[in-house]
Amino acid sequence: MLALLSFLCVLSATSEALLPSASSLQDVADEQDSIYPPMPAGFPAARKIEGASAKLEGAMTPYAEEIPGSEVHFQMTPLKAGSFLMGSPAEEEDREDNEGPQVEVSLDPFWIGTHEVTWDEYQLFQFKLDIQSRTGGEVVATPQDSWADAVSRPTPPYVPMDFEMGVEGFPAICMTQFAARQYTKWLSYKTGRFYRLPTEAEWEYACRAGTTTAYSFGDDTDELDDHAWHFDNADDQYQKIGLKKPNPWGLYDMHGNVAEWVLDAFTKDGYAFLGDEAVHAPLNKPIELYPRTVRGGSWDDDPEVLRSAARRKSKKGWKVQDPQLPKSIWYHTNATFVGFRLVRPLKQPTAEEMSYYWEADRDSIREIQERQRQGGR
Repeated sequence: MLALLSFLCVLSATSEALLPSASSLQDVADEQDSIYPPMPAGFPAARKIEGASAKLEGAMTPYAEEIPGSEVHFQMTPLKAGSFLMGSPAEEEDREDNEGPQVEVSLDPFWIGTHEVTWDEYQLFQFKLDIQSRTGGEVVATPQDSWADAVSRPTPPYVPMDFEMGVEGFPAICMTQFAARQYTKWLSYKTGRFYRLPTEAEWEYACRAGTTTAYSFGDDTDELDDHAWHFDNADDQYQKIGLKKPNPWGLYDMHGNVAEWVLDAFTKDGYAFLGDEAVHAPLNKPIELYPRTVRGGSWDDDPEVLRSAARRKSKKGWKVQDPQLPKSIWYHTNATFVGFRLVRPLKQPTAEEMSYYWEADRDSIREIQERQRQGGR
């Protein structure tokens, strides 16, 4: 049960919290499951929209998808299959050790969000606005709704998570990686197309856009203001999406504005675990709640943090302002600089493969449950 698994994940990162008994965990699961209807079997049929039904790489085109039950839409940009050197070269200025060693990575074709996910999109999920509109008779139900309605959603936030920086047209922030993954799961059922977070390799491939320089526009930080929101030009807050120049592949805000969740765990020794040979589509799946990886730098960062290869790790301190015990599984109240964008692979995966990308905490849950069985914390 997803609520149970997520609850356990939080406990693994909260040393002050005792793991509850198996019976009390079941009570939590039963209570949460009673809120959501059972998930139907299978996967819903895709809604037909122009440009989104390519079967071959050569047929991929940009497309815009309107989220059913709303007038909100998002744009996806196709990227061809290819190879690149992931990580930064040893001579790159401001390089960190965790950005190497460089490794050749090949990837299959995929679409990626042209922009970061906005509050306009995310709040439909966060506040169940789609359900409210449907039950109020404002919109007509779709065949996909029964799947989407069964996905667990965030609890009400205890403070406005935009922190008065703006909502309409601004990137969504402060969600945990778990919450971002749940959004992609909800959106997938809502549209009948598989969406997920990018892997770290996919993110860097998209950010570099065929370049090998520190930034997708070159090495000269004097040009940064034209391409990115960062500490020196953002007026102490995030900005609306798409106001700066895109990278060579037409993607906006890959450098700056908000940093972006990827699926991978953060490794302080960089990519050494990948070895010396070229690799295909790597994913360093997390087995612990912390640290996980965000990429791209933010409005609150200096230029070196916005480099294409720069990496940042999640921390327990991102929940310091959270008054709840245990801490929320949905919100990183202190991470006002973290958001995310979507990826959709050309080849729709099997249901098992979808679950692998959405439910990235299974291994850490098993570890926590084993510690509980042994009487540990």
